[in-house]
Amino acid sequence: MQKLILVVDDNSVNLTVAALALENDYLVLTMPSAKRMFALLEKKQPDLILLDIEMPEISGFEAIAKLKEHPVWKDIPVIFLTGWGGVDINSRALEMGALEVLFKPFEPSALRDCVKKYIKA
Repeated sequence: MQKLILVVDDNSVNLTVAALALENDYLVLTMPSAKRMFALLEKKQPDLILLDIEMPEISGFEAIAKLKEHPVWKDIPVIFLTGWGGVDINSRALEMGALEVLFKPFEPSALRDCVKKYIKA
């Protein structure tokens, strides 16, 4: 059975690039917001979440905090996607429980390599 990757980003281009990069090896669901992600999590648990940091309504930082507080969702691996740079972002992301931060725009091969480090197809 294919592993499920959830990609959460308010930018449709990023969602498309990520889905195309991963669809040969994983089942990929894309969400335009963390709010939609939480609605899906009530029904289905992904094997990994690729989560944008800067989004309207609920930021990636707010979303990971909520994930880590939930008894069922706290162990879902999270990789942040961001266009922000800097050591502060990376440090904060890792402190909050993210496995890694992938900076946008990302190469599809870099995304595949990053995901493969944490889950096997």
